Amino acid sequence: MAEPVIASPHAESKRPFLTEQRRSRITAYTFISPFFILFSIFGLYPIFFTFYLSFFKWDALGPMKYVGFKNYDLITSDPTFWISFSNTLIMGLMGTVPQVILALLLAVLLHSGMTKFKKTFRILYFMPNITSIVAVTLVFSTLFGNNGMINWLLNGMGIDSMAFNSGWWGVKIAISTMVMWRWTGYNAILFLSGLQSIPMDLYESAKIDGANRRQQLFSITLPLLKPFIIFVSLQSTIGALQLFTEPYVFLGQSGTGSTRQEGITMVTYLYSEAFRNGFFGTAAATAVLLFLVTILFSVLNMLISRSGGRETGGKKA
Repeated sequence: MAEPVIASPHAESKRPFLTEQRRSRITAYTFISPFFILFSIFGLYPIFFTFYLSFFKWDALGPMKYVGFKNYDLITSDPTFWISFSNTLIMGLMGTVPQVILALLLAVLLHSGMTKFKKTFRILYFMPNITSIVAVTLVFSTLFGNNGMINWLLNGMGIDSMAFNSGWWGVKIAISTMVMWRWTGYNAILFLSGLQSIPMDLYESAKIDGANRRQQLFSITLPLLKPFIIFVSLQSTIGALQLFTEPYVFLGQSGTGSTRQEGITMVTYLYSEAFRNGFFGTAAATAVLLFLVTILFSVLNMLISRSGGRETGGKKA
């Protein structure tokens, strides 16, 4: 009778380390590693270095001197910083809220089939987004000049000219208009992609039940479009807090207008502290505060969206 073969306890140790599964994983990670390496160098490292630099006094040439929270005290006691903060919020609201609403209306209009040549309009709406910001700002500087077309139209309607390039509210209106013109079409395309993902069967069922267009909009379109609305609102809010090129170029192509209080933003204040005054520590502290403000508004945006969703759900129940 043949004796049973007893497996050696060391049989598993003879298994090769680079199995087919591990080899495929290593290959996959090798292919995607350039992204993580570049992101670590140009993304993560600057973020952590900015936090670190905010506690030091440095002019980018000499040695760094630790000052603790003094940089934060300096910028929070600077009236110009608070003016830049309020300007950022005001121009953010003026440029973001009408922009999102107009983009949603344009997307609904295109999706409803009420407009002919829809593909052509999609291209025209998206064109401002791929146009150079500097070129757009220079064109709008001409339109909103003292003798520009906008004041010419206002005078034609019997309204006095407005100082769009020097007035406290005129500058904000001009810059907010530029932001709206640049991003409305882009957001409309995003909303349009969301509208095309909604099944048409829902609208057909609603028509059978006697729902009109307004009822379909508020009962079907907007609730199902909520993820896209949250995304666009969040993206627009972050972009508004990072506003830089439009006010910088509009207030003076030579750079002297970047600190004018009519249109200074937190980013232009940061830029001025670092590259004009040579105070990289206070500039880093400003960047940290801007980062915290961005997170705060992002969280508020999400909380408002969720509370709106709960209220809608409660009404439906």
